[in-house]
Order: sequence, then C-alpha cells, then structure tokens
Amino acid sequence: MDNVAVTILILFLGIIIGAVIVFVVNKLKGVNAQNNANKLLENAKKEADKHKRDTLLELKEESYKLKQQTNEEIKEKKKEIKENEDRLMSRENNLDKREEMLQKRDMALEEKENNLLVKQASLQEKEEKMDKLLKEEVQELEKISGLSKEKAHDLIMAKIESEMSLEIAEYIRDEEAKAKLVANDKAKQLIVSSMERYADDVVGTQTVSTIDLPNDEIKGRLIGREGRNIRTFESVTGVDLIIDDTPETIVLSSFDPLRREIAKITIETLIKDGRIHPSRIEEVYDKTCKDVMNKITEIGNNAITDLGITKMDPELINLVGKLNFRTSYGQNALKHSIEVANLCGLMASELGENVTLAKRAGLLHDIGKSIDFEVEGSHVEIGEQIAKKYHESEVVVDGIVSHHGDKEAKSVIAVLVSVADTLSAARPGARNDSLENYIKRLEQLEEIGQSFEGVEKAYAMQAGREIRVMVKPDEIDDSNSYKIAREMKEKIESEMQYPGTIKITVIRETRAQEEAK
Repeated sequence: MDNVAVTILILFLGIIIGAVIVFVVNKLKGVNAQNNANKLLENAKKEADKHKRDTLLELKEESYKLKQQTNEEIKEKKKEIKENEDRLMSRENNLDKREEMLQKRDMALEEKENNLLVKQASLQEKEEKMDKLLKEEVQELEKISGLSKEKAHDLIMAKIESEMSLEIAEYIRDEEAKAKLVANDKAKQLIVSSMERYADDVVGTQTVSTIDLPNDEIKGRLIGREGRNIRTFESVTGVDLIIDDTPETIVLSSFDPLRREIAKITIETLIKDGRIHPSRIEEVYDKTCKDVMNKITEIGNNAITDLGITKMDPELINLVGKLNFRTSYGQNALKHSIEVANLCGLMASELGENVTLAKRAGLLHDIGKSIDFEVEGSHVEIGEQIAKKYHESEVVVDGIVSHHGDKEAKSVIAVLVSVADTLSAARPGARNDSLENYIKRLEQLEEIGQSFEGVEKAYAMQAGREIRVMVKPDEIDDSNSYKIAREMKEKIESEMQYPGTIKITVIRETRAQEEAK
C-alpha cells in the first residue's frame, strides 16, 4: 500500500512538475517572440523614417526645379507680352498715320469733287447755249435753203451714193479678190492636206433585190402548195417576193433596206437547206434576225473602235451599225459616215479643234437615216431627236442639224461636218445621180443666170460646177459685172441645192468691127 501511495504521489508530482515546466517554456517562448516583434517594429520605424527623409529631400529638389522652370517660363512670357505690346504700339502708330493720310486724301478728293461739280455745271450751261445756237443756225439754214434737215440729208446721201457707187464696187472687187486669194489658198491647203492623209476606196453600193436560183424547180418549192410558202414568207418578213418568168431568178421588193437584207439571207438559207415550208420559214427568219442584229452590233462597235470613239450608248451603237444597210444615191451610209468622221478629224487637227469630238459629230451626222424608214420626218430631224435622246453634246447636235444648211452652224466642228459631208458625197463615183435630176439642175442654173438685167446668155458647164455669163457690154460696165457675179452667187445659194461649189464667171467683151470694101 505504501508503495502504491508513493507511486501515485510520485506520479502526481511528476505531472505537476511537467505542467510547470511546460508553462515556463511557453512563457519563455512568448517573451522571445515579443522581443523579436519589438525589434522588427523598431527596425521598420527606422526604415520608414529613413524613407520619409529621402522622399522629403526628393520632393524639395523637384519643387525647387519646378520653381526655377516656372520662373523661366514666366520671364519668357513676360518677354513675349512685351514684344507683342511693342508691335501693337507700332501698328497703332502706323494706323494713326494712315488715318491721318486718308483724312487728308478725303479732304483733297472732296475739294476736287466740288471743283468738278462747278466745272460740270459750267459745261452744262455752255452745252445748253451751244445746243440753242445750233438749233437757231439749223432753223436759219432751213429758212435760207427752203429744205428741212431730213430732206437735205436724203439729197446729200443720194448724191454721195451715185458718185461713190463705182468706187464702192471697185473697192469690194479688190477686197474680195484679196480675201478670196488668201481664203482659197488656205482652204485648198487644208482640204487637200486632209484628203491626202485620208484615202479610201470609193465603191458605189447598189441595192440588191434579185436572187439567183440553182434551178427553176426551186421556184415551185418557194411558192408551195396553193402559194402558202410565199404568203408565209411575205407576212413574216414584210418583203414582197416576186416570181416571174425570168429563168432561175426571183426578185425581192421592199422600201426598208434592212428588211430586204434579212429576207435575202433568209431565202438564201432556205434554198441551201432545201426544206421549205411555213414553220421552217419562220424558224429561219427568227434565227436570221438574231444573226443580223448581232452583226449590226459588231459593225457598230468596229466603226467606233476604228475611229477611236468611246463611251457611246449601246442602242446608239446599234443605230450606227444599221447605217451599213442604208444607201443614199448608191453610196453606203456607214462608209460615208466613217469617211466624213475621218475627214472631220483630220481638218480639226489642222485647226487645233477637238479631234475626237469632230469624229463623233462626223460619224453621227446621218444617224437619222438608220430609222428614217420607220419614223416620219427628214433624217436631219430624226437625227437631232436621236442625239438629244442619248444626251450627245451640243456640238454633235449642231453638226447634225446644220450639215445640209437647214440651220446656221454655231461651231467650227459643225462647219467641218458640212464640208466633209460635201467632200465625201462629191467625190467621183461616190454617188449615182439620175439624168433627170442632172438636167433639171443645169436648167435651173442657166435660168438664174438669165434672170439678171443686162445678161445676154448664160451657159452651165463642167457638169453644173461652173456657169459662164455673157453680159451686154453697152449696158454693163466692169464694176457692175462684179456686182452681178456677187448677186448671182447669193441667189444660187438661196434657191438651189447642189453638192460642192459652183464657179460663176461673168464675161464682158467689147468688139470693134469694120468691113473693108
């Protein structure tokens, strides 16, 4: 028992001693931690104080630098302000001087104006006196002469006109001769140069209206049973098909050259194919129309490409292509238009005008002929409407409306179009002309020549390119012969339509005859 008690007591004492030891150890650790924390806080305070001192020093340095910089900027601003003030003062002084000068000038001008008013009043008074004196003198002269002012003027003018008529005629003759000499040389040089630079074959295009057949058997197949093929062909194409007794030949008749061309290609295709019946005729006709329209577009594009013309409406290009199937007096309208365009371009380059615009006006001058079979009106009126519809320039429209002399040309290019059109149409072999029209033109030319007083005979020569007038020498003198030539020229220009020019020659001849016996 005693051993157990001792053991329990020892154990209890051990527990108490252990607890005390643990408590003492923990206490010691807490003291050490507190000491370490205090040391750390003390070090942190020292570091913070040092950082604070460094920051304060840096701030003081920055503040000093900013202060110095600010002082310098203030000095510069003060300097600039002072310079500006000096300049303003100088300007004010100059303005004061100018104002003083202007005041002096205004005073001088006012003084001059007053002087002028005084002088003007004086002059007006003198003019009134002069007018009064002139009226009195005129009245006095009218009383003395017994004639009014108007009658005296008419008498003097009539006398001057009678005395000066010969001198005026001679002066006009000399001046016309000089002007013609210079103008003819320059015009000939310009036209010849243009024609030399542009040369093209002239081939008269005849309207083809006959088709050769391989044999007469084809005629029956074209007519068809009870004439159904020929009726279908005429109703579809709008062209009359004439089949007569002429062997191996048929004739196509239509006022529209494009329709006639389509009909010609259609019937040639049918003959080659051999199948001829109403449905086949309609099928071939539709295909031919498409092919011809494509060909028209291609022809129009080729024409404007060759001429160097750009930016043209596609519908207008088609109208240009249609000119290829239009003729005038046997001359192909498209070939004629291209020739006019080239001549216009060449002459425009010589004169320093717009070459591209001149070519455009030349190409489109006869554009109305492309649809003149479809629309009422002359090709000039139709062409004007087409040009305005597709927003062509005023120069192009002017070239269209004035190329036949219906209206006066407003631009140089329009005059060139008229000249080129005449050159193209008047070239040998370019156009066909009927004998009847030729004879009528010669008769009209001779009638105009005979219509003047003092004319003995008039002869049309050189196929109507020249007229020679024989005057009576006892009635017409040399000066009046020039007057007759001028008046005849004006009458021919106003009453006749003709290609090219007409030369007028007035001949006055005096013959002295005696008979020796």
